[in-house]
Amino acid sequence: MTTTRRGPPEASPEVASRAPAVARAAAILRLLSKERSGLGVNEIARKIGLVPSTCFHILRTLVDEGFIAFDPVRKTYRTSVGLLRLVRDSLASSGFQQAVQPHLDRLAGAYNLTATAVELDNVDRMVIVAIARADRFVSLHVNVGSRFPALVSATGRCVAAQSGLSRDELERRFAQLRWERPPRFDDWYEELDRVNAENVAIDVGQYVRGITVMATLIARTSENVTRGIALIGLEHQMTDALVAKLRDEILNAAAEVAAELR
Repeated sequence: MTTTRRGPPEASPEVASRAPAVARAAAILRLLSKERSGLGVNEIARKIGLVPSTCFHILRTLVDEGFIAFDPVRKTYRTSVGLLRLVRDSLASSGFQQAVQPHLDRLAGAYNLTATAVELDNVDRMVIVAIARADRFVSLHVNVGSRFPALVSATGRCVAAQSGLSRDELERRFAQLRWERPPRFDDWYEELDRVNAENVAIDVGQYVRGITVMATLIARTSENVTRGIALIGLEHQMTDALVAKLRDEILNAAAEVAAELR
């Protein structure tokens, strides 16, 4: 899992909406969240599909609210720490984050892995909502808020296995995914029956070369949200013996989190 993967194109804010101004502001925030150096008002307006004057008024409001910052020298806009605080406060109040964090901390510490909790958003992407890193010199760098396509890597196999989508639809979506070592669709599809039965999936260096990811989904509660746990380690570190042990560990953690959320 990396922050460099790009998801599907963002929906245009001009699509019919009950609150067009909110939709446009959200589109601007999504755009700026991917830019490190910032963008000028004309470039933002062009990419979002807005009239520059309309775009400018939305940008000024977002600056006033502290969600984005304006660089008066470069005349560019970028996301601000105010948005980060909003996200952090939201996650801190999440029952899921509170329930899963102790399990992530224990798994990361006991097995020298990076342990993450993920949640499916409303645009078909998995978002990392909690994380624990091993206390070691070398660790994998992923952040809360990182997003990746719903069907990619080990978590993607879990989602696909439980999606109920037809083979043709899965193949269409699979063709849009980006992998460093892409599996053949037929091989990937054949895995789904086993994943559905065991509720555990493994990606060995296919999404990111040299990285092994093990994932499971958490039983849905009344919120009906797709959530999961993923354990990430270096490929040479994830031996067959460790993988066998982690299967039980990750399933037990998911079951305990699900019980706490009921």
